[in-house]
Amino acid sequence: MVFAHVSVMAREALQFLRPGPDGRYLDGTLGGGGHAEQILIASCPKGEVLGLDRDDEALALASARLTRFGKRLTTRQASFAEAQEILSEIGWHSVNGVILDLGVSSHQLESDERGFGFRGAGRLDMRMDRRQSLDAGQIVNTFAAAELERILREYGEEHRARRIARAIVSQRSAKPLQTAAELARLIERVIGGRGSGHHPATRSFQALRIAVNQELEQLDRFLQRGYELLTPAGRMVIISFQSLEDRMVKTAFRKWSRDCLCPPKTPQCRCGWNRKVKLLTKKPATPSASEVQSNPRARSAKLRAVERI
Repeated sequence: MVFAHVSVMAREALQFLRPGPDGRYLDGTLGGGGHAEQILIASCPKGEVLGLDRDDEALALASARLTRFGKRLTTRQASFAEAQEILSEIGWHSVNGVILDLGVSSHQLESDERGFGFRGAGRLDMRMDRRQSLDAGQIVNTFAAAELERILREYGEEHRARRIARAIVSQRSAKPLQTAAELARLIERVIGGRGSGHHPATRSFQALRIAVNQELEQLDRFLQRGYELLTPAGRMVIISFQSLEDRMVKTAFRKWSRDCLCPPKTPQCRCGWNRKVKLLTKKPATPSASEVQSNPRARSAKLRAVERI
C-alpha cells in the first residue's frame, strides 16, 4: 500500500542544514523519505545520506521513493541512538548534518494493522520495530493498574490517567482489549467527547506508543553525545511534536552550548567541560500558518538546531 507522506518543516530544516555538494548527512528517522529526498537534491551531485529507521516497512517505502539516487543513499534498520555504531560500520567517522523528525510517520498512522491510529481494526501493536516482542496489547492487557497510570501520566501527560487505567483493568477482566479502536472507544466513554478538537484518546495513545518503543530512552541515549557525530561546522536539526521530547532536546542543546557545567558561583571551573556547539535557535522554529493549514499534523512541531564548533 502507498501512503501520502508530507515531511514537516522541510523548508526550514533545509535552511538550517545547508546541505553541500560533497557532504555526508544522517537522517536518523527516515520515515517516508521526504527530508532525505530534499537533502539528496540539495547536495547534488555527490552528497550522501545514511537513512535509519526502526520500521522495516518505512525503510522499504522510502527506498522505493528514493531509488533514483542510487548509491548516494544508504539505509539501515536501526534506531538513531545506534547512529555512531552504524557510521563506523559503513566507514563514516562523522557527518556534515543530522536530522531527526521525532513524529509518527503517515504510513504508521494510516495502516490499521499497525495499531497507531484510533480506528485500527487490527490488534493493538504500536511497535516501530516489529522484531521486538513488547507491544501495546501486552501493556494494556497485562500491566498493573498503577503501572498503566504511571505510563499514561508521565508519557501522555494525561490528567485522568487513574480513571483510564482503572477502566482498562475493569474491561480486560471481562474481555481483553484487542484493537486500537476498542481502546479508543473505551477511553472516549471514560473521559467524554471531543470538545477540544482532539480525540480524547490522543494523550493515552501517545503514552502507550512511547512506552512500547522506549522513545524517551532512545532520545536520551542519542542526546548524551550526539554532537560527536558532527564535523566542525556540521549542523543538527531535531523536530519534535510533544513537550517531553522538546524539553529533552532543549536541555541537551543548552548543555552542549555552555562553556562550563559547574554550579553557579563556583570560584573555579572543575568540570572540564567545554562548549561543543552554538545554538542556531534560541527559541524553537515553528511551522508556518500555511503549512499547518495544508498539513494539520504539523501544528505541534518545534524545530531546534545547533552547529558544531
